[in-house]
Amino acid sequence: MPPKKRNSGTAQIKEVKSAESVSPNKKECPELSFKKHRDKDAEFVTLCKSLHVTDLACDRAWELWKSVQESMDEIAESQRRVWAACLFVSGTDVNVASFTLTQVLKAVNLNVKQFVALVRKLDVNMDTISSKVNSALTRLEKKYDVLLALYQRFEKTCRKIFAMASENLERETMRSCWIMFLLAKGRALQMEDDLVISFQLLLCTLELFIKRCPPDLLQPLYKSAISKVQSPPTRTSRRSQSKAKSRPVEPEVDLQLLNTLCNENECNGEEVKNVYQTSFSAFLESLDLSRSPDFPQAKDLNQQYEDHYLNSRGIDGRLFFDGDETVLPSKVEILQEERTPKKNLADEEALVPPQTPIRAAMTSIHQLRGDLPSNGDQPSNNLVTYFKNCTVDPMQDVLKRLETVGQDFSRRFGEAVGPHCVVLGWQRFKLGVRLYYKIMEAMLKSEEKRLSVQNFSKLLNDATFHTSLLACALEVVMATYGESSWRTGGYNHVGAGNSVETHLCFPWILDVVHLHAFDFYKVIESFIKAEPTLSKDIVKHLETCENLIMERIAWRPGSPLFELLKQENGGGAADQVETAASISQPLQHNHTAADLYLSPVRPRRDLPPEAPATPTSQPLNQPAGQTPRLPKSNSLSLFYKKLYRLAYTRLQLLCSYLLSSHPELEPIIWTLFQHTLQHEYELMRDRHLDQLMMSAMYAICKVKSVDLRFKTIVTAYKNMANTNQETFKHVLIAEGHYDSIIVFYNQVFMQKLKTNILQYASTRPPTLSPIPQIPRSPYKFPNSPLRVPGSNNVYISPLKSSRMSPGIMTPRSKMLVSIGESFGLPNRFQKINQMVNSGDRSFKRSLDAGSAPKPLKRLRFDVDGQDEADSSKSGQDSLLILKLAEMSSTRNRMQEQKMKEDAESKE
Repeated sequence: MPPKKRNSGTAQIKEVKSAESVSPNKKECPELSFKKHRDKDAEFVTLCKSLHVTDLACDRAWELWKSVQESMDEIAESQRRVWAACLFVSGTDVNVASFTLTQVLKAVNLNVKQFVALVRKLDVNMDTISSKVNSALTRLEKKYDVLLALYQRFEKTCRKIFAMASENLERETMRSCWIMFLLAKGRALQMEDDLVISFQLLLCTLELFIKRCPPDLLQPLYKSAISKVQSPPTRTSRRSQSKAKSRPVEPEVDLQLLNTLCNENECNGEEVKNVYQTSFSAFLESLDLSRSPDFPQAKDLNQQYEDHYLNSRGIDGRLFFDGDETVLPSKVEILQEERTPKKNLADEEALVPPQTPIRAAMTSIHQLRGDLPSNGDQPSNNLVTYFKNCTVDPMQDVLKRLETVGQDFSRRFGEAVGPHCVVLGWQRFKLGVRLYYKIMEAMLKSEEKRLSVQNFSKLLNDATFHTSLLACALEVVMATYGESSWRTGGYNHVGAGNSVETHLCFPWILDVVHLHAFDFYKVIESFIKAEPTLSKDIVKHLETCENLIMERIAWRPGSPLFELLKQENGGGAADQVETAASISQPLQHNHTAADLYLSPVRPRRDLPPEAPATPTSQPLNQPAGQTPRLPKSNSLSLFYKKLYRLAYTRLQLLCSYLLSSHPELEPIIWTLFQHTLQHEYELMRDRHLDQLMMSAMYAICKVKSVDLRFKTIVTAYKNMANTNQETFKHVLIAEGHYDSIIVFYNQVFMQKLKTNILQYASTRPPTLSPIPQIPRSPYKFPNSPLRVPGSNNVYISPLKSSRMSPGIMTPRSKMLVSIGESFGLPNRFQKINQMVNSGDRSFKRSLDAGSAPKPLKRLRFDVDGQDEADSSKSGQDSLLILKLAEMSSTRNRMQEQKMKEDAESKE
């Protein structure tokens, strides 16, 4: 619950109010004149004047308001609130915003989430919100979510640190600590929405305040955790020290205290220590506090943060401490938090802690570190043996590559995250190297078992393979730390964000290691197969990376994909990219990294990696006398198979939104779409897969006289997952020229495919393309639950590592039983019996009532990456109990039959 407002909070509110009357650029913003804006509503001009809006922003906001007023059928919000949203949009667009987000929220009495939702509602014509505004909204929303999670953990941690000896002093100390953290975070991090590093900075700030806090304010755990060297000196000792010739230098960090904080918060102590010694120490030096034993002056901290907040024009983080309504979470979120079960029974320990963002991040990091080998960032003995078995030992090239990439990675990491974060970049890189070695060894063991060879010289001397594998390992590390999360649907368009690189989202890593996206895609599936302990979230993250590559990134200029397509279609390749007949065949997943990286040098699966490609390795059905054809590229073939399945899945979803009354159009649209991808692939150059999809849908509806406008298509498209407005607002028309999807259709798509499109209006249209078989997920997770044969609702799952607590593994369950592990207290079997019996009685009571039994909630295990919810069979869900009863009855009959046979044999 947010803290009650106290005297210190009231004082802060007064400071904020006074700040609201000050514009960040007041000197540059002349005051508005009512005479100059007499054509506008007087209340609107008054709002602009209170926010120190410039004349330009005022005029543009008023134009936007008139446009929105005409376009929206009804405006549920008050005019004043919509005006504020228009002012935010216009100020962001022209980059002359003279107010902070908090000032706007207070002016119209809205919280952050409500305001962001309101601004997004203005985009009624799909051209109201620019990419710049959309990116700013996304950053503000992410920053708010991070600040909220950090404050909730700060409040919870402080309750464990401080005793209630003096409530006023405790609140004053907490307030200074929170403001100092906000200031440290703002100065140390360019990427302020980095949850993990921000949380580590919070622990550093807490360490500083705890060791300088009077002992009577601390709980016993933290009072005893402070090292004797770190104990605050008394006034007498300070005087004596001042008289001494040389005062002993106070250590920068109390490791014992810091480790206590880290253990209590499930955080890696070594990482926090590095953050302290780099970013936090530099921050303290800037305030001249690194060697001072006293508390920093609250007034000075408050003023410095005030300046930072006004310059950033964002959210005033101090309001979290005051429990201000503009930053409070919604009532729904609070209720969900309170609904989380805390205990099972009174005599048992806490079983299900709330799965907060910070807890989830710490758990993921702990799991990643636990899965890595203990031999550090050096190859294992087995991997060294594989290197030595090669015709050419790749060891030196591997080490040299790691050194070069490590320097580039850490430098770019520091540039994006913060000026003192290069050391943290090296730390992430070393984790990635350990994962890189582990996956490589697993891949080679699998290949050795499959091919019965130990010399992998060609593969292990392939620089592209090593770079791809290393990049994938680093992407997994950054995703685990939350630093490669998806912003604006995962698409980073030119001109959509700031000029300064302040994110690490995919495909950032490809630019760092100078790797083509098409080469990176080759390793993803093999990587997942080789590491069965990857979490479901990480597997889905890599799958999303793969989709982004197929949708857009692999089609950028300079991609090797175009050269391969040129060879396949015009250079005498064995087959086309993908024959129509093969589209409907199930997707096979028996290829390996060697198949893809050495393709098309190795056209046959039965040849070992070292076998050279010869004319004798042509397909067996090659007619004699014909010119030898180039072998087909395994990597390109697999890419197109996956591309077709992704394309059809997205088209099928969009058709379900828009053409449910015209189901006959879906296969026709797909035929045009598939034809474009196969034969007119140049249309994909520097474009997005969905741009062709929407154009194909519009074209077929046009020739079939179905009224479907682009505005309607785009509106439905925005509701699909992982979409971005840039896809339909920023489409390549000609080199260097971009425009909307409508202009692209008229000037490019229609001109290129006009003859083909018109064929669908004739009496003899083209033959329909086969429909791809869509698997639930392209990956079979080794650790996913598997269905028990003959049962719809019973699954078995491999035993997971016991390092994960049951509460974290099963946040919705009351009890977890793992066969093969110690079960704990013996009375738990009795409790299971009680649970089963009580459930059985409730089932019987429902049957006795004469009504159909209420369907039991299905166990929603993740199978092949999706929840297997089948609403058509919901009435059969309750058959689980009947099946169990039938199994028990069958067992009893078998026992009776056996007893009868034994009795007869004795006679």
